[in-house]
Amino acid sequence: MTLFAVSWVMSCVDLPEARKFANSNVMKLPNDGTSRVVVSAVRPDIDAGAYAAKRVVGDHFVVEADVFCDGHDVVRCMAAYRRTRDRRWTEVEMEDLGNDVRRASFPLDEIGPWEYTVHAWVDHFAGLRNGLEKKIAAEQDVSIELLVAADLVLATAERAKGKDATKLNEFGRKLGSPGFEYPDKLGMVLSESLFELIEKYPDRSRETSYARVLPLWVDRERAGFSAWYELFPRSTAEQPGKHGTFRDCIKRLPYVAGLGFDVLYLPPIHPIGNTFRKGPNNSLTPSAKDPGSPWAIGSPKGGHTAIEPQLGDEDDFKALVDAALQHKMEIALDIAFQCSPDHPWVKEHPDWFVIRPDGSVQYAENPPKKYQDIYPLNFESSDWKELWQALLGVFLYWINLGVKIFRVDNPHTKAFGFWQWAIAEIRKEHPEVIFLAEAFTRPKVMQHLAKVGYTHSYTYFTWRNTAAELQQYLTELTTTEMAEYFRPNFWPNTPDILHEDLQVGGVPAFKARLVLAATLSSNYGIYGPTYELCVNTPREAGSEEYLDSEKYQIRHWNLDDSRSIAPYITAVNQLRRENAALHTTTGVRFHQSDNDQLLAYSKFDEHSANLVLVIVNFDYQYQQSGWIEFDPQTFGFDSESHFVVYDLLTDHGYRWQPGWNYVELDPKTNPAHIFRVVVPSELND
Repeated sequence: MTLFAVSWVMSCVDLPEARKFANSNVMKLPNDGTSRVVVSAVRPDIDAGAYAAKRVVGDHFVVEADVFCDGHDVVRCMAAYRRTRDRRWTEVEMEDLGNDVRRASFPLDEIGPWEYTVHAWVDHFAGLRNGLEKKIAAEQDVSIELLVAADLVLATAERAKGKDATKLNEFGRKLGSPGFEYPDKLGMVLSESLFELIEKYPDRSRETSYARVLPLWVDRERAGFSAWYELFPRSTAEQPGKHGTFRDCIKRLPYVAGLGFDVLYLPPIHPIGNTFRKGPNNSLTPSAKDPGSPWAIGSPKGGHTAIEPQLGDEDDFKALVDAALQHKMEIALDIAFQCSPDHPWVKEHPDWFVIRPDGSVQYAENPPKKYQDIYPLNFESSDWKELWQALLGVFLYWINLGVKIFRVDNPHTKAFGFWQWAIAEIRKEHPEVIFLAEAFTRPKVMQHLAKVGYTHSYTYFTWRNTAAELQQYLTELTTTEMAEYFRPNFWPNTPDILHEDLQVGGVPAFKARLVLAATLSSNYGIYGPTYELCVNTPREAGSEEYLDSEKYQIRHWNLDDSRSIAPYITAVNQLRRENAALHTTTGVRFHQSDNDQLLAYSKFDEHSANLVLVIVNFDYQYQQSGWIEFDPQTFGFDSESHFVVYDLLTDHGYRWQPGWNYVELDPKTNPAHIFRVVVPSELND
């Protein structure tokens, strides 16, 4: 409607009707139209506050926001935070980074749920003070501004307490007094002592708060930095052909701890079904001696809260958990929510499974693969509440036996709602529990599992096999919103995955992929002893399955094999622990190389000034050389003339200049450099 048309309508109706007409065409007035500050785009904010950002104890959590108001007034901004159970908030002033971006950080000293938000308001006194300085510089009269300052100071005195209120009243009286000299008033308004008092008691009656209070989950330190070693307990017997036990695992602990691992991960340890039991190499014709797949869980001997009798009993398992702790390690247990046809739940709760039209239970399939020895649970069961409670009970049972880390098999094939509920329930009493999602699936599904509570996530690392692919993938993991909630755990191999790179690359590939996993991610793992022994024979060409896989048979490993790369793994894990720069995944910085077979990246820890540079050769057959661009000055170091890169794997040092430097890597001797960067000031020390 044009302005003329509106005027004509208004002239044709009486005034009350005109107001009614106008009010029907405008938005409802806000409760307080005097709040002028805008607080938007608080970061991190995962799906409008639906999910928590993640950190670990000891981190400083960084919050950013876009904050501004109309005009040229000064805006003050606070990040507010608290542990969720606390009543009071703590606030920290947000720094102005320019372009209306504010930033603050606060320390995290306790595991569990936290929350944070942002508040901002117009600081009239700071704005007046800024204006005074400009007018004084322009030699303009500011007597009126001084009267305004007096009113602001007296208003602040009403909010202040004790001696501060007395001081502010005195300041305000002098500023408003005609007898107080003009220069003295100027000095008073511009003094730091008055400004500090005013800032201590701000007028926040018109402040703007961010629309949401945002959740933050804080894990224990091991969630942020860990090295996992997977083994099958049944393959730990000292004698070939004998079924291993938990007591044999205890004997293996010094070896695993000596390699530098702090998490020992065990595949399912439950009774294994007999119906459709798989034989060697996934055959359908097992012999009576074949142990079957540990993931075919359940027999008349019990289900998910039972132990395979050949491994030992509950006391033996608790002894293993305790012994691991003595070696500064933890036991991680596989949770696979699927059942063999012999699982007690199949008879006790048939409605927890999908029944096909012929009356048979639907077994698991991933065409062309068939898993006749596994029945998946039905999360659309009408008895879903009882199912959820039973599955939660599985976790609680093993937590009661001392397990605080779980690797969950195929969580993407179970209801997301269940995981969000179950993890939240567990964390109410056990916030220290760590969950690893074994979900090699679509990106958004993997990301959603992380959002609903998983601590760690398997990734596509195994299938990123060129320098360019890994650089692109790490950039996604560490520089997008994923970095706030998706905590990657890199695995070069698993019992299910023997990548072609390892099959054809031999020992150099095993070493290179180890370095990449251990230095790109702060959480990583290997499936041993296949890894240190460089087992790389597939079941058949084009397959990622191992020949004679431990999934279907007991293996005996010669840990003393002279070809083992155990010393190399030990060295990598040791330098990992000793260099704080490698304790986080975020912060990786890639550096230019003139050879696309060489990947160069660095990590830097500000607190310890620890700078690590890694260079990896992706050609596992031939020596590669090239020039790498690197300058420690970009990290704040004084190294205008030269610096030293010290190879932590070979104990060799090289004198470099800021800029481009030459490297060559022979995969047959060492496919990677892991350099600690030493600047001249350190050399002088």
